[in-house]
Amino acid sequence: MTENEIIQGCRNESRQAQKALYDRFSPVMFGVCKRYCKNREDAEDVLINGLFKAINNIHQYKGDGSFEGWVRRIMVNEALMFLRKRQKITIEIEDYHVEPPKGTIEDELAAQDILSLLEALPVGYRTVFNMYVLDGLKHREIAEALGISINTSKSQLILAKKRMQTLLAKRAYPGLEGRQLG
Repeated sequence: MTENEIIQGCRNESRQAQKALYDRFSPVMFGVCKRYCKNREDAEDVLINGLFKAINNIHQYKGDGSFEGWVRRIMVNEALMFLRKRQKITIEIEDYHVEPPKGTIEDELAAQDILSLLEALPVGYRTVFNMYVLDGLKHREIAEALGISINTSKSQLILAKKRMQTLLAKRAYPGLEGRQLG
């Protein structure tokens, strides 16, 4: 089923199209959810809720930009809402456009390493790191989305990088000797 067939089928409430949407996007979107959520079960909850919202709100997709980017934005917003509810942190969610990453097998392996490091970070560090490094937002956008100052965003990123470097050193990550992150 093509992407356009999936979109049109979901608009017509076709169960087959809804399953095709899930099958096509759940593996990548689970990775997005996992970056924000500390454990697998929470990431699965966010994934299911996000895909449900994507299916229920598919009429809002106007064809501007990539469909995967639209679904990804829903996932990020859903993850941030989850964190706000669970972690009792204040987050105001802004709409922003995130293009899907294009990468190689090496990039995928590096992403797995990053995911395992992200799980060890406190929620504030992890959220800012995700938004800045992985989603490509500027500190101004992060500050607005999270209701924090730009300097707080910058300091959280610096502390996240330092914590990750410490974790990498503890794991004897190859090529780290004498290098500083960021």
